[in-house]
Amino acid sequence: MISIMLQWLDVFDGAPVRKVAKGGSVFRQGDRVQSMYLVRSGAVALERPMADGVPLTLQIATADMALAEASLFADAYHCDAVARTEAEIANVPRAKFLAFIRDHPDAALSLIETHAKEVQAQRAHIEILRLRRVADRLDAWLDLYGEPAKGEWINVADQIGVSAPALYRELAKRRD
Repeated sequence: MISIMLQWLDVFDGAPVRKVAKGGSVFRQGDRVQSMYLVRSGAVALERPMADGVPLTLQIATADMALAEASLFADAYHCDAVARTEAEIANVPRAKFLAFIRDHPDAALSLIETHAKEVQAQRAHIEILRLRRVADRLDAWLDLYGEPAKGEWINVADQIGVSAPALYRELAKRRD
């Protein structure tokens, strides 16, 4: 008999979905943690407000990515979740999510695999940000991810921690 491996995403099957307008919040820093969220479409940033008023972007979650899953083990959120684009967000109660993972080892393993890949990506991101020159950051990013789709270069600038004009100057140098 062949068993079907449950993925952690399966807990969201049939879960309610909420539409969030660009700039709208899913939750705010200090809100009580009551749910586990999954981005169905769009992009949602986890942002921590800093003392200078500029938010620090911790993560940008897109389709089929969990949102603030580390908060499952906290009483309150330590950041804001703000829609960067129009987004659809599914949610299940925290207790239901944890019970599902506990009762379905295959789903738990798929969650661990997902997070291991995210940790690898975060480590690569840190290494890119440690590079001093825009050219070096861009080369490292391109080595990892390849050339982005048309219209996505602006997102590359954000991911490598440089301004859009600095990235475009570097790209212009490479065209010459």
